Amino acid sequence: MILLVNSANCQVAGFAAATIGWLLSTTSMGLVEWRLWHISHAPPLLSSLVCVGMWRVCIHYHDSNKAIFCYHYTYHDTFLPLDICVSQNLLLVATILGLLGKACIIFAIRNLYMGILRKTATCNPFIASGILYLSASVCISVAVIWNYHSVRNEQGIHFPSSFYVPFKPDTQEIGSAFLVAALAAFLMLLSGFIFLSYRVPLDSQVHPEIAEI
Repeated sequence: MILLVNSANCQVAGFAAATIGWLLSTTSMGLVEWRLWHISHAPPLLSSLVCVGMWRVCIHYHDSNKAIFCYHYTYHDTFLPLDICVSQNLLLVATILGLLGKACIIFAIRNLYMGILRKTATCNPFIASGILYLSASVCISVAVIWNYHSVRNEQGIHFPSSFYVPFKPDTQEIGSAFLVAALAAFLMLLSGFIFLSYRVPLDSQVHPEIAEI
């Protein structure tokens, strides 16, 4: 019985890590600070800081933290590079996979505490949730690594001329959204391994009683 309780507590901890990871993943999608572009010699009408996100870009005044203009991307925008287009879909897929994994693990933990989770079950919900969270972690990791690669290689973006933003900034760096997404990928990876490593304790198996003759 003690083994069962300890195992259940471990799965609850994995569920907590997965939930935090999923929340961080969805939060990173809405953040604009994936790439920070610095334009050191911009004219007064141009921006000195441009924040490039996965779903929008925000342009700032000189020496100001307040955005004067934010543009939300649409699927009709042809100026978006391939890495942003692919990362948008990967982050959406990761959100859906995380939500499905959440449903599976809630069902699994409920069965575990009620003592009805059987080792001979055709589909173990812990295994299913582990696979879902590992897949979500891979999707987020690809978006994170691709964004990092683009910044390191100083890749530019052909923004519309009305934005008054050059193709390439003087310098660019990764922003806080990158770190949030990286932490989300790690937590989902950790929770995925926790769920996959689960083994049904012998104490939780149901043994039929033998009627006395």
